[in-house]
Amino acid sequence: MFVYADHAATTEMSPVAIEKMTDALKTVWGNPSSLHTVGQEAKVVLEKAREEIAAVLGAEPREITFTSGGSESDNQAILSAVALGAAKGKKHIVSTKFEHHAVLHTLQKLEKQGYEVTYLDVHQNGIVAAEDVAAAIRPDTALVTVMFANNEIGTIQPVREIGAVCRQAGVLFHTDAVQAVGHLPINVRDDNIDLLSLSAHKFHGPKGIGVLYARRGVRLSSLIEGGAQERGKRAGTENIPAIVGMAAALTEAAENMEANTAKVTAMREKLIRGLRGIPYAHLNGDRTRRVPGTVNFCFEGIEGESLLLLLDAKGISASSGSACTSGSLDPSHVLLALGLPHEVAHGSLRLSIDETNTDAEVDYMIRSVEEVVSYLRRMSPVWEDLENGKRKHFFAEYESEEK
Repeated sequence: MFVYADHAATTEMSPVAIEKMTDALKTVWGNPSSLHTVGQEAKVVLEKAREEIAAVLGAEPREITFTSGGSESDNQAILSAVALGAAKGKKHIVSTKFEHHAVLHTLQKLEKQGYEVTYLDVHQNGIVAAEDVAAAIRPDTALVTVMFANNEIGTIQPVREIGAVCRQAGVLFHTDAVQAVGHLPINVRDDNIDLLSLSAHKFHGPKGIGVLYARRGVRLSSLIEGGAQERGKRAGTENIPAIVGMAAALTEAAENMEANTAKVTAMREKLIRGLRGIPYAHLNGDRTRRVPGTVNFCFEGIEGESLLLLLDAKGISASSGSACTSGSLDPSHVLLALGLPHEVAHGSLRLSIDETNTDAEVDYMIRSVEEVVSYLRRMSPVWEDLENGKRKHFFAEYESEEK
């Protein structure tokens, strides 16, 4: 059996998105910046897609800027906000220790340029408290950036509450919503969001296209200089076929969200129950406050890379964490932020499912993970030491609490 369980990394394009994108490739080939008929026909299609995406987010079309994806959107959001803050003498930023590297690496670059960043600790359940954000905001704070849902463990942050704290303090609030858009209901107005990043390939759209939402009145700085496309906020001729595919995929996801959430959540709960039956297996992140399809477990006494390779041999595509760092031998910074030791964080597994998966696939994943974990532990000197009492089981107290 083949099982794709890495939807948090990327998703297969939906037939609707492929159809819309293919049609645009054939018929909408004009440059929307051109004044002639062919160009203006392309502009009509471009603006229709902008309206569709804005409607899903509860935004105005003029607040939607098309980018190459989540990483570019994160970079532009952060750099724009800090530029606005620096103009007022504000050079302090608040974020968390378990953000995506598109955010963390941008913040590290800014630190070298003289900005100060407060990285908030994450609670053991993988959730950042709005109270902690409020306590970290200072008179010179220019930006708070906290992700909507974590890309590795799937926990959903109290975005609306954090946004309200920022709004009251007069501080811009950015959220990396790459893992949330298309899977969770989002309204940028109700959620008090000033800047939001999304990427189409996380909800069955094409790769290489995304959106930066910027609330009207928040002036964006250009990362790419050139033409006046995207109202001067992002130079370069717009990729209309990809934009059309993204709009179609997002509209479809929003229309089917309630039914998809019910189906995927039921499969997720079944998967969690099954994997919890493995001795010294620990679910990372809050038990229920998580996106519908993401499950992240640590298994004591094994190494995550071996687990992934053996699961792949059984036809299961999974991940040990973020796709952007899956080639690294370092343990996940997200799991370390939760307080897990290096040796335990190395034994992590992320299974991310969606509505295209089935109950039969979930059953197969549970059986396969049980078999592979057992096999690896039989060969592991670390597991032998744990079982013989030479080392202490890190998850011993969790086992008694969870079962």
